[in-house]
Amino acid sequence: MLDGIAALVNDDVVTYFQVREITGPMEDSLSTTFSGPVLAERIKEVRLRAVNDLIDRQLILQEFKKMKGEIPKHAIDDRVTAIIRQDFGGDKSAFLRTIAAQGLTMDRIRKIEEEKIIVQAMRSREVKNEPMLAPGAVERYYNQHIQEWTTNDEVKLRMIKIDRGSDPAKNRKLIQEIREKIVHGAEFADLARVYSMDSTQDKGGDWGWVKHGDLSPQMEQIFFRLPTGKVSDIVELNNAYYLMLVEQKKGGIVKPLKELRKEIENHLLQVERQKDQQEWLQRLRKKAYVKIY
Repeated sequence: MLDGIAALVNDDVVTYFQVREITGPMEDSLSTTFSGPVLAERIKEVRLRAVNDLIDRQLILQEFKKMKGEIPKHAIDDRVTAIIRQDFGGDKSAFLRTIAAQGLTMDRIRKIEEEKIIVQAMRSREVKNEPMLAPGAVERYYNQHIQEWTTNDEVKLRMIKIDRGSDPAKNRKLIQEIREKIVHGAEFADLARVYSMDSTQDKGGDWGWVKHGDLSPQMEQIFFRLPTGKVSDIVELNNAYYLMLVEQKKGGIVKPLKELRKEIENHLLQVERQKDQQEWLQRLRKKAYVKIY
C-alpha cells in the first residue's frame, strides 16, 4: 500500500502507513484463508476499522492538547524500561537493534508510548464514576447465556453446507432460499440430501450426537445455543455457508449463579464503561471535522 492520507481529523492526518502498521498481521492471516473478491472485502473491512480506531485516537490526543496536559518524563521512562525488561530480558542493546531493524528510533518509541499513556489516561478520565447495574441485570445475563455455564451437554445436530465457490453471491442466495424453505415447513433432512456439500449429505446432514470439542469453537457457540427444532441463521465459516438444526439436547451440568455473580458483574460493568467511552468519542466526533478518504 502506497503511503497517503487515509483520513483527516481536524488539522491532523491519518496515513495509510499508520493503517497498515495496525492491519498488516491481520491481513497476512486473512490471505491464508480467503482469496479473490472475498479477501479484498475482508481486508477493506479490517482497514476501515483501523482507520476509525486511529481517528478516535487522534481525537483523544487533540482533546488532551486542548487541555494543555503534559505527561511526566519519568512516566515515559518507566514505560520504555518496562518494555526492555519484559520483552528483551533487560538487554537494552537488543532492544535498540530491534527497533532499528523496524525503522524506529528511541525518540519515536518514546512518542508512541507517550501517546499510549495519554489515550489510556483520557479514557479513564471520562469514566470517573463507577457504572450502576440495573436491578436483575446479573440474573438476566446469566439466564440469557446459560449455555456458557453448561458443561458435559450434547446435541443431536444436522447441518447443511454450501461452499462459497467461485460465485459466493449466487451460493449465498441458494442457502438463503434453502433456509426459507425450511422455515416454511420443508424437511431439513430432505434438503440436506439434495444440496449439502459434505460427507453427511446422504444421511440428510445428520452429525449425530455432538459434544463440546467435536467441532470448531465457532460452530459450538452457535449450535449449543440454538433452541431445539429451530434452524440457525446462515453461518459463514471457512469459505462455506452453513445451516444448523438441533433436534435434541441431553445432559449438561450448569454452574450456579452464586459462583459466577462476581464474574458477570465485572463483565457487565466493563460493557457499561465501554459504552460511556463510546458516547464520549461520539461527542468528540460531532465537534470535529473528520473525513475518511
